[in-house]
Amino acid sequence: MSQEPRRCSLWLFLFLSLGVASYSVPDSRQDLHPLLQKMAEEIIDGSYLNALLDLIQFQSSHVWTADLSHRVLAYLNSRHVAFTIPSLKAAMENLLEQRLYQPQKLLEDLRGTDAQQFHTAMKCLLEDKKDRLELDNIVIDLGEIRKQALQSPGVNRSLFLVTLERCFQVLNPLECVEILGMVLRGSSGRFLHPDIAESLPQDLREDVFKNLSALFKDLYDQTSAHAQRAVYCWMTGILKTSSSVTDDSVSWVSAENLWILGRYMVHLPFEEIMRISPIEIGLFISYDNATKQLDTVYDITPELAQAFLERISSSNFDMRNTSTIHRLGLLVCFYDDLELLEAAVAQVLLHQMIKCSHLRGFQAGVQKLKAELLEIATENQTLNETLGSLSDAFMGLTHSQLESLSPEAVQGAISTLNQVSGWTRSQVIILSAKYLAHQKVLSFYNVSQMGVLLTGVGTQAFHAMDRRDLMQLLRSATSLHVSDLSPAQQHGVLSKVMEAGDTVSGIVEIQGAFFKEVSLFDLWREPGFNSTVLKAKEIRRSQALFLFELLSETTRRPEELLSAGQLLKGVTCRHIDAMSADSFLAHFQYFENNFSLLSLYQVNCLAWKYWEVSRSSMPPFLLAALPARYLASLPASQCVPFLISLGKSQLDSLVLDSHKKNSVLKKVQQCLSYIIADEYTVDILGNLLCHLPAAVIRHGLSPRAWATALRGLRDCLDLSPQQKAAVRLRLLEQHGLPQNWTAETVKDLGSFLALFSGDELSSVATKFPDILQQTASKMAGTLPPKEFLQTVFESVRNISVENPSSDPSPGCHGIVAPSSDDIIKLAEANACWAPEDLLCLEEDTFLRSVELLGAVRSFSLAQLRKLKEKAVQVWDMPSYWRDYHIVSLGRIALALNESELEQLDLSSIDTVASLSQQTEWTLGQAKSILQGFLEDSGYTVQDLKSFHLVGLGAALCAMNITEISLIKILEFRVVVARIGTLLCSTQILAEFKRKAEVVFGEPTKWSSFVLQELGTIAAGLTKEELQMLDKDLMPYFQPSAIKCLPDEIFKELSAEQIASLGPENAAAVTPAQRRQLSMLQLQSLQRAVDGAKARSWLDAPPSASPARTPSSLSPPGAWVSGGLGLGYPLLVLMPKLMW
Repeated sequence: MSQEPRRCSLWLFLFLSLGVASYSVPDSRQDLHPLLQKMAEEIIDGSYLNALLDLIQFQSSHVWTADLSHRVLAYLNSRHVAFTIPSLKAAMENLLEQRLYQPQKLLEDLRGTDAQQFHTAMKCLLEDKKDRLELDNIVIDLGEIRKQALQSPGVNRSLFLVTLERCFQVLNPLECVEILGMVLRGSSGRFLHPDIAESLPQDLREDVFKNLSALFKDLYDQTSAHAQRAVYCWMTGILKTSSSVTDDSVSWVSAENLWILGRYMVHLPFEEIMRISPIEIGLFISYDNATKQLDTVYDITPELAQAFLERISSSNFDMRNTSTIHRLGLLVCFYDDLELLEAAVAQVLLHQMIKCSHLRGFQAGVQKLKAELLEIATENQTLNETLGSLSDAFMGLTHSQLESLSPEAVQGAISTLNQVSGWTRSQVIILSAKYLAHQKVLSFYNVSQMGVLLTGVGTQAFHAMDRRDLMQLLRSATSLHVSDLSPAQQHGVLSKVMEAGDTVSGIVEIQGAFFKEVSLFDLWREPGFNSTVLKAKEIRRSQALFLFELLSETTRRPEELLSAGQLLKGVTCRHIDAMSADSFLAHFQYFENNFSLLSLYQVNCLAWKYWEVSRSSMPPFLLAALPARYLASLPASQCVPFLISLGKSQLDSLVLDSHKKNSVLKKVQQCLSYIIADEYTVDILGNLLCHLPAAVIRHGLSPRAWATALRGLRDCLDLSPQQKAAVRLRLLEQHGLPQNWTAETVKDLGSFLALFSGDELSSVATKFPDILQQTASKMAGTLPPKEFLQTVFESVRNISVENPSSDPSPGCHGIVAPSSDDIIKLAEANACWAPEDLLCLEEDTFLRSVELLGAVRSFSLAQLRKLKEKAVQVWDMPSYWRDYHIVSLGRIALALNESELEQLDLSSIDTVASLSQQTEWTLGQAKSILQGFLEDSGYTVQDLKSFHLVGLGAALCAMNITEISLIKILEFRVVVARIGTLLCSTQILAEFKRKAEVVFGEPTKWSSFVLQELGTIAAGLTKEELQMLDKDLMPYFQPSAIKCLPDEIFKELSAEQIASLGPENAAAVTPAQRRQLSMLQLQSLQRAVDGAKARSWLDAPPSASPARTPSSLSPPGAWVSGGLGLGYPLLVLMPKLMW
């Protein structure tokens, strides 16, 4: 966080600096305009905000002349108030900073303004007033003041509250709605608590009410369920009052009311919907914008959707008319009138159902409806004939159904198929093969038509393409899909693009995340690189280190490199230290605005640099990157700026060591006086909420602060068990026992439902099974507690038991086998099926669900083995399996033993690459995959291309030393970074390290970017090689390499080398490695963890006085570069390797 508020807070004393405090003019009161007299009195009273508002109001209708400053000072002098410019400046600076850091006081000030002042404040928020006040040669930047105020936590909240309280009485109400919109959107709608919604004005003009309702509709997804209910009640209260309906049997809900409600229409009770007049619902559906509105009712339930469909049908609309179906929006996802439905109508319905993926839940029912409609749509036609007219319904087809399609049918429907999102990997493989069936060599035209199906093209096919076609592909719109290719496929493309002598255009055309696959070798071969072409590319750290060194030799303006996107990752401490004080401060914004790109080591270097050149203006969050004693020196007056600054950052990216993190949190608690009193304090804390100790959550959060804090805590990704236990107790205190919870409570708790036991959630599962299942599905990417998954499982299975299969598989009598609907609803909770249940899957269910089951991360090996048995039952022995069968298995493949893996057809590197995505293979299984590929493909180790090495992935760890030595250097050197991500044994890493020496030279000549590129390969260094490494290289080990270093080798590092590891690598040291260290080494390790300077003489103790590096170290703005320095071995060796 910058110190802009300090600069902005000098707004008022500036014009006074034109005069002197002792200046006096006779009859000053008569000479001074009444509004300026009022302003001067407010200055005397210390009401500086009021004074500023009066000044703005005066300046809006008067021209500021030079003598006005003298008259104001004369007036102050006549009131016998002794002012000096410095004292006035200090007083106003202090008060205005307090208002930014204590927005409750700002709320009080705004409440205390008179009507004209409040009117001026609101107008300033609307930006009606010009952004700059010019007083002679002094400029007050109102736009900057407004920007900094709105960026200060809590200020938005104060503005929101005071706008609701006063604005509608002072300003045009439509302008007030505009102000509320600006403030609410800036806060993601989090201020709309139920109590706020309940206090919304009731006596608004019709146009104002509609505009305010439209604002709430726009913020619907950011509003809590309780607040949604409160807003709905406010809206319906006004709408009912204005309704002219007197007949109780007819609903007050008119066509216009439905339009005003917008997404809030899903809160209408079922009974109310059923009473809507046919005429009114007919009018509503006739609106041109009705479809747009119905397309956004993502949280509608089947019951309410079918109620709306029934009312629409009652209004004499033909529900099978194409025009009507087009108007139904998401209601089409619940269409249930299938009796005697014509095939053409079914096709129209299926085309409209492509939008059903946006629904919040109920996907099992959607898939079932699509399957029924698909059957109707193809009743008198083949799949080949209808393929292009059925939208995404074909995602429900099995492998055998897709295999039955003709290549001509797929080619004819490619314009539809290439836009469907949601294809499984195995489906894409089949469809791509069908589309390219008659193409021996791919052309640009072929692949440019494929869209999302591009990922189904084989790696070998990409490599066989003409280079000019590939270059055209990289320049075309289809290049957007290149980033979706697997690493093996991307290297298949790269190897062709880079194989010719002209690498310039090849590298330039590689966009986005794909660029991260370019090797250091290929970057070095590109002589004409510049920072401009890098801005839109993703860059890995080793690339950035190399490119930054290279480009800094020819670039004298730092901003050219610092503004070049992810190139910022390549700034080293040497670059930072070499910047003059003026240049560093002028360019710090580039680091601050891209903080997420920086490593912890870079942040530590920035913190030390700032401490040395201008500690008085240092962004407070950087103190957390310095040793703990520096943070302890933070004065109480800086607590709020420190909390705001740290709350906007991610503490986990600043501090990795648990002991140091505890020191930071202790300082946070001291600043809070060990209590979080209100919602404003929660605003200030920001991301720090996620790190509050359990005791603070349990006892330190006041009831007033809790509601706001809860929303923030729910977004935390990694709460500790103790924090979760504290949250659970607070929730029980707030909401009572689960059996008394409302639907809104269950929705708002979201992922916190997983904190409760199965017994506690049993009533929730009974009353709100759909909400429970939707909550579980939103938790994809995490592993919820087994007890929570079991509760979700039972809520689904209870329904299945009511509808058991009528024809169970042999040996499965008495077992309720999983259905396709069950599997879709359960997601990760599928892990709760007994192994025997999984073996009893019906064949059709297995075929439709295999990829969903293969994605379940909690399956045990016993469950995976039963699923493998089912695969053998359905597909025959593994020797008969096609590539798409193997790809569809996901984690189920882990159950294949070595013999079964040897039976697979592993001739395609893409099939192998899909297997290598799994990380739980045993060494024996990995060896079988490796040998299977070599035997089935006919390749020897010497024949392996770069993309083969990438596709083999972890299977490379199963090679022996002799085999690794046979890998061609020409192929190895372009995939070093990929191999450096593997966690192989020490012996294997040592052999890869020997190959790396052929590419990069002896370890003593390695540079920072080489060491970073090597990744875990660097863990293959011998103790002698490790001891000879320059200490300045230690931060450029990857943390994964540090962890892989054997304990007996790691201990050979010198104390100086260990002290130079940097915070991130020091935190990666394992307990076993620590136990081998001497006391001196442990002390050095602690210094590195703390973020101390590696050279102790630079690690000066805290001082209250700011230090500043003389700006004469280099010219202002100059970029100081040390050249490629340690990188020269790479540049020396590579010409030899090109021959």
